[in-house]
Amino acid sequence: MVFPFSSVEDFRIELSEEHELFRKSVRDFVESKVMPKWREIEESNRIPREILNEMAEMGFFGVGIPEDYGGQGGGQLMTAILTEEISRAVPALAVTLGVNHLFAIPILLFGSEDQKKRYVEPIAQGKARGAHANTEPSGGSDVAGIQTRAKKVNDHYVLTGRKVFISGAGDADFLVVSARTSEPLEGKRWWGITVFVVEKDTPGLKIGQQFKVMGMRGEQPYEVVLDEVKVSPDSIVGPVDEGFKVIMATYDHTRIGIAAQAVGIAQAMFEKALNYSLQRETFGQPIISHQMITGKIADMYMKLEAARLLTYWAATLADKGKREFIVAASLAKAYATEAAEWIARQTIQIHGGYGVDFETGIERYLRDAIITTIYEGTSEIQRLTIVRQLVRQAFGMKI
Repeated sequence: MVFPFSSVEDFRIELSEEHELFRKSVRDFVESKVMPKWREIEESNRIPREILNEMAEMGFFGVGIPEDYGGQGGGQLMTAILTEEISRAVPALAVTLGVNHLFAIPILLFGSEDQKKRYVEPIAQGKARGAHANTEPSGGSDVAGIQTRAKKVNDHYVLTGRKVFISGAGDADFLVVSARTSEPLEGKRWWGITVFVVEKDTPGLKIGQQFKVMGMRGEQPYEVVLDEVKVSPDSIVGPVDEGFKVIMATYDHTRIGIAAQAVGIAQAMFEKALNYSLQRETFGQPIISHQMITGKIADMYMKLEAARLLTYWAATLADKGKREFIVAASLAKAYATEAAEWIARQTIQIHGGYGVDFETGIERYLRDAIITTIYEGTSEIQRLTIVRQLVRQAFGMKI
């Protein structure tokens, strides 16, 4: 029984020797260059420039972006492997990669050829940074409810509004910004939203406060203020008034990256829990010999591998262009992020007092894991997406 999918072949995950060679190269880079810097990143709340420069030299910013636009290709599966390996060391660094994809994907899917050449190429080459400004004080998951306005004035548009929790905005050269260009139609709340590209030096664009959220230190989000920002029609991504579809299609793809972040966090925590339980002794024997610890380790491993398989499966479906990847992406995002949070919590419990000591570098993963359950669609939104897609695929109905 494969319901609601059409064939057992839809569950195939296609990995190759190329994927493994790539994973090893990323692991080597992370172990030598990133892992030693985790404390500096946590304390300074900044990613060192030399790490970003080396990532650009290695082509990491171009993974998942077609070669025609300066990228390395590789698709969603290669991107997931890259994200997982980086998140195993510093999840915030994976956010830096992820926000570039949040910027690039809507342009790759809906943008003009000129926009792809002008904006995506420098992003893929690591010469520029992007950000995705959609979330507002009134809500983030309810994309149709955004309040930012784009008013048509003669031959241009004027954007006015405020965006919040925008990752990467502080260093972004370009931002994709959603704004309402028309009032919604009856029965179509989503109608009337348009997506624009705004360059950082555009008058009226201001990067406001940085939000001190509990995790992802090194790449914490910002406020973006749009004070009568003038842009040309050439900056529009996709059809006017149909930007809701642009935003939602973007998230369908990028939530796989969040699942991969969670898998990397879970992998790091599992490794630390297993190693510590073999070394730490109580009552004259390693704590792994105690049944309660054995059970935790086994459950951690089961959740880790299930999360990884869901994530790789969703990525494979996306690379094949299968419509079913949307529900798979939500399954992966919800399960992997919740699994990462649970595994991190158990790792802290196994370590006892050391687990909550900043110097051991363990408690930071729990803070980061909690963030993954929230951004790019909370776990609750993923469950809603899963059921809606299930009903749509199986019965052709909308709920």
